[in-house]
Amino acid sequence: MSRPVPHEALRRFASDCIQAVGVNAQAADIVADTLVQADLWGHQSHGVMRLFWYAERLKSGAVSGNAEPLTDGGFGAIATMDGQGGLGQVVAHSAMSKAIALSRDFGIGAVAVRNSGHFGTAMYFTRLAALAGCVGFISTNASPAMAPWGGKERRVGTNPWSWAAPAGRHAPMMLDIANTSVARGKLYLARQRNERIPDGWAMDADGNATTDPAAGIAGTILPMAGHKGYAISTIMDMLSGILPGSRFGSSVVGPYVPDGVSGAGHLALAIDIRAARPREAFEADMERLIDELKATPLQPGADQIYYPGEIEAMSDARLRRYGIRLPKDTADELRDKAGELGIDAPF
Repeated sequence: MSRPVPHEALRRFASDCIQAVGVNAQAADIVADTLVQADLWGHQSHGVMRLFWYAERLKSGAVSGNAEPLTDGGFGAIATMDGQGGLGQVVAHSAMSKAIALSRDFGIGAVAVRNSGHFGTAMYFTRLAALAGCVGFISTNASPAMAPWGGKERRVGTNPWSWAAPAGRHAPMMLDIANTSVARGKLYLARQRNERIPDGWAMDADGNATTDPAAGIAGTILPMAGHKGYAISTIMDMLSGILPGSRFGSSVVGPYVPDGVSGAGHLALAIDIRAARPREAFEADMERLIDELKATPLQPGADQIYYPGEIEAMSDARLRRYGIRLPKDTADELRDKAGELGIDAPF
């Protein structure tokens, strides 16, 4: 592992690298913040490890780094947005900001997004809604990673989704899950660390269970909860791809290859809590819910009960204070590729 890196320095480094491949400072800062926030939350599979995946797609022209999302339709509380082939993080940030603004007028706001790209950690965007006093939801589709239930060839993406809500004196309650047994990025992280993966994560190209991350990447990731994960992922593709008029199914291109327009779509939703009840009353009940959860008698071996998002909030507080340690292979790759751009790494 690298020596601890202050999160501010890592964020500046990531932004500098994205700007060095032709992206404006504002967009680069958003991308950098999403990546470093994932590391702060303890999800290194979605952190700066991915920095040059995005940079390579920018350099190839697969992503238009300075495209500005365009709100181009809808009515009432629903808007449509064309991401214009831009950076998924920038598009999703714009979509959630628009959904929050709509919720101020209508109590609820929804933005159906087409022509976007991979946006990283979904709860980065739902947290924006929670901090604005809303319940937030976002879904996205993704490149094929799992087989339809009973099949052995990739046809369905991980298609993650997230909810978040303010929780009174606590950090926001947040859920962010892929519909596979594990996010695809965790296989890439295991491969980079030369680690095996657990049983039940993936099968190889022949449909056999595997603990080799490389074989799992070449094959398919298994759905969470069997057929239920496959079904949920298919519905998320309907919401994220078909509803906005974006790509869907096996036509979506992910960040794991340098070429090919992504075509990913999203659905961003914000519910202004004040439209349903006073925010103070909502948050007081959220505190009571969390207190009840945490007062549950523990199983043998468990140290405490965590509410959704609490582990990430604890990691964030700790790493903001002590710095982020990067896996050696990640640090070496980032240092080498940044050096090619004339940028010195802070680790």
